[in-house]
Amino acid sequence: MSKRLFDLFAVILSLPIALPLAGLVAIAIFVADGRPVLYWSHRVGRDNRLFAMPKFRTMRRDTPAVATHLLVDPAAALIPLGRVMRATSLDEIPQLFSVIRGDMTLVGPRPALYNQDDLVELRTRHDIHRLVPGVTGWAQVNGRDNLSIPEKVAMEREYLARRGFLFDLKIIYLTIVKVFIKEGVHH
Repeated sequence: MSKRLFDLFAVILSLPIALPLAGLVAIAIFVADGRPVLYWSHRVGRDNRLFAMPKFRTMRRDTPAVATHLLVDPAAALIPLGRVMRATSLDEIPQLFSVIRGDMTLVGPRPALYNQDDLVELRTRHDIHRLVPGVTGWAQVNGRDNLSIPEKVAMEREYLARRGFLFDLKIIYLTIVKVFIKEGVHH
């Protein structure tokens, strides 16, 4: 089975759980902090092309569009439910739409923000930019937000060398485990 077919099959199978959960999250965000409930983030995709990636909004509307670790006080920028959504990765559910659209895959390097020039440059130098970005990836299950850019790219280089169906299944399994134990998430 091709990676694309697997992605589509897995997303379709997840819809009976993902859609009601997404509805509840959207209602909770609206009640807690109003509209919009989705945040469309400009991300760097395959071959460094930009695309709009949806996420449930976890930050106040006036928060600058930068990587979380670059904010002066990331916790102060979170909406009331933001910490829980990030810790449980519920904010990532809308990215299933990006998988269906083909902008993302289930497993690959996480898409960089459009202004993360240092990450984009290092990925390009190591041919990681040729991969379709993922909802989860090898770097996410090996440190997530706790990795420096060089460490993240080293993990992505390892993924590039080892990628395959069984390795992707292992990463999906480890992602589920990490989400349940809330490991490696900055609030």
